[in-house]
This record gives sequence, C-alpha cells and structure tokens, in this order.
Amino acid sequence: MANGQSTPSSGLIGDFFTSYFEPRMARILLLGMISGLPWVLIATSLSLWLKEDGLSRSTIGWAGLIFGVYAINFWWAPLIDRLRIPVLTERLGHRKAWIVTLQAVILACLVFWSTLEPSASLALVIGAGLVIAVCSASQDITIDALRIEQIDKDDNRGMAAGAAVAVVGWWSGYKLGGMVALLLADKLQAMGIENYWQMTFLFLGVIVVLCNLALLFVPETGTDERAASQRAAQQAMADKMGGQGPIVQLASFFVTTIVDPLWSFFRKNGLQIGILILAFIFLFKIGEAFMGKMSIVFYKEVGFSKSDIAIYSKGLGWITTVVFTLIGGFVALRSGVVRALLVSGIAMAGTNLLFSVLAWVGPNELLFAFAVIADDLAAAFATVAFVTFISLLVDRNYTATQYALLASIGTLGRTLLASSSGALVDWLEGDWGMFFIITTLMVIPSLILLWRLRSRLDGIQN
Repeated sequence: MANGQSTPSSGLIGDFFTSYFEPRMARILLLGMISGLPWVLIATSLSLWLKEDGLSRSTIGWAGLIFGVYAINFWWAPLIDRLRIPVLTERLGHRKAWIVTLQAVILACLVFWSTLEPSASLALVIGAGLVIAVCSASQDITIDALRIEQIDKDDNRGMAAGAAVAVVGWWSGYKLGGMVALLLADKLQAMGIENYWQMTFLFLGVIVVLCNLALLFVPETGTDERAASQRAAQQAMADKMGGQGPIVQLASFFVTTIVDPLWSFFRKNGLQIGILILAFIFLFKIGEAFMGKMSIVFYKEVGFSKSDIAIYSKGLGWITTVVFTLIGGFVALRSGVVRALLVSGIAMAGTNLLFSVLAWVGPNELLFAFAVIADDLAAAFATVAFVTFISLLVDRNYTATQYALLASIGTLGRTLLASSSGALVDWLEGDWGMFFIITTLMVIPSLILLWRLRSRLDGIQN
C-alpha cells in the first residue's frame, strides 16, 4: 500500500508464518521426526531389502500387513494414557517415559535385523519388523498427545501451524532418513560389502539414539495433574456403581479409561455424523497408500538405482514436502480445513496419473522428478489438512485415546487394504500404468463423503 501499512491479509500471513519460529514448534518438529523414522525401517528399507533378496512383489506387499498395528493402536491407547513406566515416568514425565522405552525396543530390533538374511529367516525378519511396527504405533499415541498438548486448546492458528510442523517433522524423519539409508546401502554395496543392509540398520540405530537424547530437552508438564484427574474420575465412577470392591474398581477403570473417551466423540458429533466422519477418515488416503506401498518396488522395476530413488524420491521429495506443508498449514487455516481437504484430495488423486505416464515412458529422470514434486506437493497439502482436521476433532480430556482412535481408523484403510497392492500388481501382470489409474479412482468415495459432511463441520472450518 502507498502508506506502507500492511493489509489485514498480509498481517495474518506474517503472524501465521512467524509462529513457525516459536520454540514449541522446534519441539513439535523433533516429535514428528521421531514418529517418521520407524517408517524408514519397515517401509522403505524393509521393502527394498526383501526385493533385493529375491522375494516376490506379493510377498513384499503382504509383509505390509505389519502396518495393521497402526490401525488398532487405539485398543491399547487408553492404557498408555493411564499406565506409568516405573522410575522413568518420575524422571522424564509420563509421555517421554513411554517414548524412550519404546525407542529402546526399536533399537534392539535393529541390532537383531543386522544378524539376519531375509531369504533364510523371513519369519524372523517380519517378526522383528512387526515388533518395530507395534512400538512405532504405540509411541505415536504418546507423541501425538504430547504434540497436541504443546498448543493451547483454543489456539487454532497454533494448532494449524503445529500440525504443519509435525507433518514436516514426520516427512523429515521418513524422507531424510530414507535418503540416508538408501545412499548408505548403495555405497556399502558398491564397496563390495555383502551385508550392506545389515550395516545400514546399525547406522540407523545411531540415529535412534541421537533422537532420544534430543527428546530429553522437550519439556513435559501436567503428568501429576492428569494422573490425579484420572484417579478422581475413576473414583467418581466407582461411587456411582455403589461399591469399593475390586470388581467395582476394575469396572470403573474400564469405563473411565476406555468407554468414556470413545463415547465422548459421538456425544459431541452425534451418531450419524460421527459414523460418516469415521468413514471419511478411513477412506481418504487409501489410494495414496496403495501407491506408496509399491512405489519403491515400482522405481526399482522401472530402472532407477537406489541412489536415483534416494535423490529424487527422498531428497527432492523432502524439499517439496517441507515447503508445501508449511504453506499448507496457512491454507488450511485461511480457507478452512474441509475445503483444504477437498482440494488436496482431488490433487492427490490426479498426481497418481503422472506415475502411470512414468510407467509407460520408462526411467526418465526429468519426468521422475516432476512426478515426485507434484505428488509430494499434493500429499503435503492433504496430510497437513488431514492432521489439522483430526486434531481439531479431539476432546482435550482424552487427547491420546481419541487421537489414536481417529488416526488408527485412517491407518486401517491404508494398511489392511493396501497390503494387497503387490497382489494387485501381480494380478495386472505388472501393468503399473493401470495400477496407478486404479489408485486414482480409490480417492473418489472419500471426497463424496466429505462433500456431504461439509455443511455439518462448520465448527472446525477455521
């Protein structure tokens, strides 16, 4: 403007992007990275490890069933929200105690993996991968709760910014961790080291240790208050049940720990709308998951090397994801979360078609880079809108349990159904072009549901 004054819109933009530099956002970034790193192990690294050891696409796809634990982690979320880790809870705080404990188990599994060969010990390899998945899904319960609790309840701007930073952190852990894993494995293989994947897993274990050291600097408050509130709620329920015996105490524990958090979601939204919201969450990312499950195998079969995949899919993909996730946080706040979900869902479906073109053209690096940029742009917008959407639905009285429930339902479609992705490619006789067209069509049902819900979700639009 001529007088040098900012418009309300520019002020909003400045205020929003300034929030990314607040100290709490650095903590949320770290939590996101800790959450994303295990996916390097059980998605990127495990898939390529099995592929290079001679296992079939179907086997690799069905191995993805281990991701099913992310779809059911809400079953034990109330217990993680309630049970305390001896000694560590008092020293670190309830949330961090659980994260450190589960990370220690992941580290042990990496060391165990370094002693195995998939072709000779497939059951042990998948078993250790399952343990990593269980620990990762379990720590996500606490990580998401700790992340949401860094933001004040009514701070929508902070929640949108925090969701964006959390997604950036997750993708940084996944993309950069994946790039490091692939480049290192490629380098070790070129050096003639036979067990190059096993050595790579040990190096990734060092990263796990460093993340845990950084976690110690994340402040956590409210552990004692939350425990006292939980005990009071349980006692009030026991009093209503009319007794103090062990059976009444057990029943009151079950009701206040499991039933109340789940039922409060339907009390808030109504049964019909609640079911439609859950159906949308279940369906929204199925197409992306089918594509993602087989992407590494696809890149390899088309003719790209591990270094090519590391640079274009992981390195370039990370830059794109970070930039557009941060922008996506502002868009979700400015345009409304539901509108952002609609637009990003359409874009996410459309970009899958670029991989059909890549399948038909062959290993063209320029097309590969363009497809990755477009796909990660759409995925970044979709993911930050999706995370913001779920975060705003959560009742703060049951943060860990409700977020785990909603996120698990979203994961259910992406894991159990997408595990058949390898079988689908085999059924199509390796026709990758048709495979990606099918993944595009998979997004449509969720967008129809969201369109029906749009007028009923005005409360979380902005």
